[in-house]
Amino acid sequence: MTEPRPRPASSTPTIAILGAGISGLCLGIQLLRAGIRSFTIYEKSERVGGTWFENSYPGACCDVPSHLYSLSFAPKPDWSRKFSPQPEIQAYLEETARRFGLFDHIRFGTEIAGASFDEDAGEWHLRTTAGEAIRANVFVAATGQLNRPHVPDLPGLADFAGTQWHSARWNHAHDYSGEDVAVVGNGASAIQFIPFLQQKARKLTILQRSANYIIARQDRAYTEREKWLLRWVPGLLRADRWRIWALFELNFRTFVQGSWFGKQMRKRALSYLHEVVKDPALRAKLTPDYDIGCKRILISDDYYQAIVQPNVEVVTTPIERITRDGVVTKDGVLHAAKTLVFATGFETTSFLAPMTIEGRGGRKLEDAWRNGAEAHLGIAVSGFPNLFLMYGPNTNLGHNSIIFMIECQANYILRTIEDMIARGAAWMDVRKAVEDRYNAGVQRDLARTAWAAGCSSWYKNAAGKVTNNWSGIVTDYWWRTRRPELGDFEMGFRR
Repeated sequence: MTEPRPRPASSTPTIAILGAGISGLCLGIQLLRAGIRSFTIYEKSERVGGTWFENSYPGACCDVPSHLYSLSFAPKPDWSRKFSPQPEIQAYLEETARRFGLFDHIRFGTEIAGASFDEDAGEWHLRTTAGEAIRANVFVAATGQLNRPHVPDLPGLADFAGTQWHSARWNHAHDYSGEDVAVVGNGASAIQFIPFLQQKARKLTILQRSANYIIARQDRAYTEREKWLLRWVPGLLRADRWRIWALFELNFRTFVQGSWFGKQMRKRALSYLHEVVKDPALRAKLTPDYDIGCKRILISDDYYQAIVQPNVEVVTTPIERITRDGVVTKDGVLHAAKTLVFATGFETTSFLAPMTIEGRGGRKLEDAWRNGAEAHLGIAVSGFPNLFLMYGPNTNLGHNSIIFMIECQANYILRTIEDMIARGAAWMDVRKAVEDRYNAGVQRDLARTAWAAGCSSWYKNAAGKVTNNWSGIVTDYWWRTRRPELGDFEMGFRR
């Protein structure tokens, strides 16, 4: 059979982008800047922002300094603090979407239930939860890794008589004054809202599964003079951004197993713990028993300061069940609570679930990922043409700003779409050998990092495979994604 000759595309492809968080907004803006307007962003919520819209709990803020946690093409000289709070990040994302004209391309209140690829037509057929059918040539899943809250299936949870919620679905109308409050979990979200609860609750019980390494955030407000200089001195804002980026890039050395830098970071974290927590028994509960970096290193200026207060108890005995009146631990003790808050993270390793994604030949993505999610550059999955992921497998960071990675991915996706247009291709599908070779290298490099050490964390799936984190410095990722290699892809053409 004669291979069909490529034909010039008569128009730009239609593009469906799933999610109006930072990833979806970044790609949408880059498409507009490239003159491509044939795209729609489908967002299940009623506002942009993604995780920064959904996670509005008290004290929510970013762990990356403000000038680096913003889009390089949309700098903001007047951040209020060194580490920006959630409402300000949300406002920044809304203002940026408005400034670049993105709202005309966003459909709010639209949740995608599944998608299947029609190889003959070279298009994706999307289905919404409302039953609507949508067709697009290119499907970009910009849902990220932190969009599905995880609540553990604890015995008796349905019997609890009080009020309960997950930190990502915060109940702002609830009054805690004088209540007994229990928090399940003590991770990155918990350490931000626990100081707030400590001031409101009669008693606050923290049910901790494992201790975390915590270092001081050293947050502060920017002065008006600093904001004036950042706005009006040419190059100063960009220079400050690159200064922060370079310092964070050097921090990758902390996450190499057994490194001197990791040992110094551990000393810094334990010194901070000893400085604030004077009670030896409590300090013992808060001292991790694993290598630093295996779990996420947390930053806070007020968590330790809150839990040393007399109305706070840290419980390390595992939970046995939930009752009408609170939480019973395996030592038989009932920890009374009228409010139960879950700070138990997200379903991070299942990525696009619960959507059903079918590629060439009807192959399901969940089958392709049966041994753990993986993608070429965290972006493209073999057998699923014109499907691109943002903040996908092995693109999370432990040492730098995820926005840098997102911009790299947006650039790679845009260039791939432009290559497809230039060659008149209906679709592009990364070759299986290319994807396998890439992921073998990623896992080989990850084996030398602290993330692969012997603790459990949200970076790994149930089998212990690190599916979430990038394996090196972000400079390496930028180099790999600066342009697509056409030889890495199989192309399909309309006849």
